[in-house]
Amino acid sequence: MSSYTRASASSVTSLSVNKMATYCLTVARLQLVLGQGARRFHVVAALNAKAKVAMSRFEPNSSINYDKLRSNIDIVRKRLNRPLTLSEKIVYGHLDNPAGQEIVRGHTYLRLRPDRVAMQDATAQMAMLQFISSGLPKVAVPSTIHCDHLIEAQTGGAQDLQRAKEINQEVYNFLASAGAKYGVGFWKPGSGIIHQIILENYAYPGVMLIGTDSHTPNGGGLGCICIGVGGADAVDVMAGIPWELKCPNVIGVKLTGTLSGWTSPKDVILKVAGILTVKGGTGAIVEYHGPGVDSISCTGMATICNMGAEIGATTSVFPYNHRMRTYLEKTGRGEIAAQANENQDLLVPDSGCHYDQIIEINLSELKPHINGPFTPDLAHPVSDIGSVAEKNGWPLDVKVGLIGSCTNSSYEDMGRAASLAKQALDKGLKCKAQFTVTPGSEQIRATIERDGYAKMLRDVGGVVLANACGPCIGQWDRRDVKKGEKNTIVTSFNRNFTARNDANPATHAFVTSPEIVTALAIAGTLKFNPETDFLTAPNGEKFKLLPPTGDELPARDFDPGQDTYQHPPADGSGLRVDVNPQSNRLQLLEPFDRWNGKDLEDLQVLIKVKGKCTTDHISAAGPWLKFRGHLDNISNNLLIGAVNTENDAVNKIRNYLTGEFGGVPDVARYYKKHNVSWVVVGDENYGEGSSREHAALEPRHLGGRAIIVKSFARIHETNLKKQGLLPLTFSNPADYDKIRPDDKISIVGLKSFAPGKPLKAVIKHSDGSSETFELNHTFNETQSEWFQAGSALNRMKELQK
Repeated sequence: MSSYTRASASSVTSLSVNKMATYCLTVARLQLVLGQGARRFHVVAALNAKAKVAMSRFEPNSSINYDKLRSNIDIVRKRLNRPLTLSEKIVYGHLDNPAGQEIVRGHTYLRLRPDRVAMQDATAQMAMLQFISSGLPKVAVPSTIHCDHLIEAQTGGAQDLQRAKEINQEVYNFLASAGAKYGVGFWKPGSGIIHQIILENYAYPGVMLIGTDSHTPNGGGLGCICIGVGGADAVDVMAGIPWELKCPNVIGVKLTGTLSGWTSPKDVILKVAGILTVKGGTGAIVEYHGPGVDSISCTGMATICNMGAEIGATTSVFPYNHRMRTYLEKTGRGEIAAQANENQDLLVPDSGCHYDQIIEINLSELKPHINGPFTPDLAHPVSDIGSVAEKNGWPLDVKVGLIGSCTNSSYEDMGRAASLAKQALDKGLKCKAQFTVTPGSEQIRATIERDGYAKMLRDVGGVVLANACGPCIGQWDRRDVKKGEKNTIVTSFNRNFTARNDANPATHAFVTSPEIVTALAIAGTLKFNPETDFLTAPNGEKFKLLPPTGDELPARDFDPGQDTYQHPPADGSGLRVDVNPQSNRLQLLEPFDRWNGKDLEDLQVLIKVKGKCTTDHISAAGPWLKFRGHLDNISNNLLIGAVNTENDAVNKIRNYLTGEFGGVPDVARYYKKHNVSWVVVGDENYGEGSSREHAALEPRHLGGRAIIVKSFARIHETNLKKQGLLPLTFSNPADYDKIRPDDKISIVGLKSFAPGKPLKAVIKHSDGSSETFELNHTFNETQSEWFQAGSALNRMKELQK
């Protein structure tokens, strides 16, 4: 932060909150006149007598440009000559060449110019290592790093945060110094979860943002197109290269009626997930519209968009309305709200626009839902879950209830949960289950502490954790059950794959709203339906919980809490970013080898995967997060969660050079050492879940050449292409059954590799027989160049010469 900004901040300690945003904008404009912050700057103003710091970030030269958006939309509208959906307006409004870009939904690749990039610390390590490898001096668009993934939940917020700072000091120092050198803002550990920080500071209606996390679509709650990507995609945008995205289809979800009672915004996406399943949104943007939208808060809309990642959607978005305007004003961005009001026609769908699919949901009839276990699309009304659990033999006792995470940690969420806690406390009850609370940001934490919500949640038995991802991503030192012990947890998270939260494959995790989590934690059982069932107070009194209530936004404005943001200096060229060659946490990258110009002959099947294979199965999180900046070390978790068709075992495959069984990464390393290239064979929606590109980097690093499956999740398929691998799909999905674990596969036709032209697979069985079948791919010309160069990063370097 410049000395001028510090002086400006100290001069406004007595300003009221309502005047703060106007003052910040004035200082911001003055800084531009003085030449400070040509592309972005950071203004800090003290808010109150306690001198707590509020932060406002404005980037007039790069982000808030409705004139450019309007110009691009007008060009495209004339070309297409039809009404546009909101998704189309924002996406096409960011085209690199709106006059010449071919636009066919579901087919053509769009070249886009996103406004900004956001990276969480686990993925930012590899993204920044790749950016360093590019040789570029500074990022070309506003970018930020957010420290939220490396903080393990153990005893409580303050203690866990301090422990994380000590354990991860090397990584945090690397990210902070790399950010300073290359012009990237740095949100320190304790700031909060990336998606909440984006919503509070950087999102605004009409912006296009990409983030190295699959739940980046959270920003759609503020009328943005926010898309989760791998680190290599982020590097493209930071390098000023147009970013490619297959032109998405648009699924319309028409909302009617009004939310009320126990039904919450979370129930909308839980219902949609049950309808579309985990792959029903693949290749599409989900666009919510209709009169029911106005009954949902801005942060509630963000919840819905956030969990849209679980249906495979490219992103989700809501149209601009008064709820968004109020949220912008409450978070110090009143001038942005005023500009959005003036350009509202750009921020809503055109009348008569066409959706590729329409789903209708009457919010007045929607019931509270709970989804799971083991998959986020197994939807049940809360009223049915007790009987369904009994029928299926799922544990009925709720061991732990967990609220918060990037999906549900808003002020409104915490207030509604606290209202239930207060009702229980008033009757002398506390939670029967363990109960944890994860604030989404330092601003949320400070505000719920000030307003008493945190105390209510603690008094009912809760533990307030650090402002971080925590148990949602497996950063949870859970000790109340043994590994392998069947148990049930209920969370307000977004994802509930096997072993995701606590590394215990026997944990039955259900996702629902914070309100239902709180009610079930108080009752201690899945059989409790808060709409109809009674609780018993210590004095024997029977009582029902009244429907939860809570303010959408704090009446006294937000308390920003501690200042946790580091702005990059105007010139970081003289700074150094050191990586210790002996480090086991960080490792500079070596370029992958180029394609040798020949077909891929006799690839050994490393593993034929059975059933669901998410990025958690391919590259586990939890304790492995500490190696996200060290490719060789993180590769020791390659596919350790995938089920082998040969023996139905996890992390146990046959080494066909020795005949012995071993772990997947061990066998892969053995093959690599002996110059044996290999291939993975998988099932449907391979790579669903997280955006983590380590699930693509690891197989490439250990000698993999191709992944052949029935179908891919969008982000993972792109990540594989970026790293020089061949993601291929069976032309006939039944051909999956023809492949045996001991087969060798040749991929033929690469010398004439071209968009839309299938390749052939020649399968050699161990009994001497062979067969041939067709493999499809989605490579375009640019992506083919990535494969030929060995990776997208290699190709970038070639173009710089």
